Amino acid sequence: MSSWCQQLSEEGKVAVAPSILSADFSCLKDEVKAVEGAGADCLHCDVMDGNFVPNISFGPLVVRALAEVAKIPLFTHLMISEPAKYVDAFADAGSSAISFHYEAMEKGHEEVIGKIRSRNIMAGIAINPDTPLGAVKHLLSEIDFLLVMTVFPGFGGQKLIQEVLEKIQEARELRDREGYRFAIEVDGGIKADNAHLVRDAGGQILVSGTGIFKSSDYRKAISLIRGS
Repeated sequence: MSSWCQQLSEEGKVAVAPSILSADFSCLKDEVKAVEGAGADCLHCDVMDGNFVPNISFGPLVVRALAEVAKIPLFTHLMISEPAKYVDAFADAGSSAISFHYEAMEKGHEEVIGKIRSRNIMAGIAINPDTPLGAVKHLLSEIDFLLVMTVFPGFGGQKLIQEVLEKIQEARELRDREGYRFAIEVDGGIKADNAHLVRDAGGQILVSGTGIFKSSDYRKAISLIRGS
């Protein structure tokens, strides 16, 4: 599993990650099976603590329930304070990858990345729309994927901030120039009608919540987001 992002990056492929936060939680198993059958490559799990972001979502128990029914990788996105305290809980729950926010801590990012990778799962660092790429440049050689937020985290259904597309392109150019091996994940406001902008900028793992789960045809939505 640790090579999934690396392979994606090397082959230049685009993956689609439905954000489970937008699914119908009254029939979560059916929703997982539906997006799997529609061609989803992985599931994106937004974990919010009501502290780092002004909302609360779910914890390891839901991730564990998803892991029991999902056949595709689970990308757990920790939008929480003190992420180091919860790496083991989400790894034990069945996460295939864990990302945490650069802005959630003043120091110790390398240690958290190391802790994630010690669990033999993929490690990612997430950055908010107003955080420059340079802030995490020293971490790029250590991660499997960079999660670029195109909305400010905390709520679903927001509009994609197009100014962030330049940062995605910057990340792609820097990676290619320096020989880094991370994939670029993009999350926030991605739908069928704007996904091409993200792909063109260099996004490789496209997260979409309402763009998929609020559509009438999951397969069509996923195909359009992927550009296939």
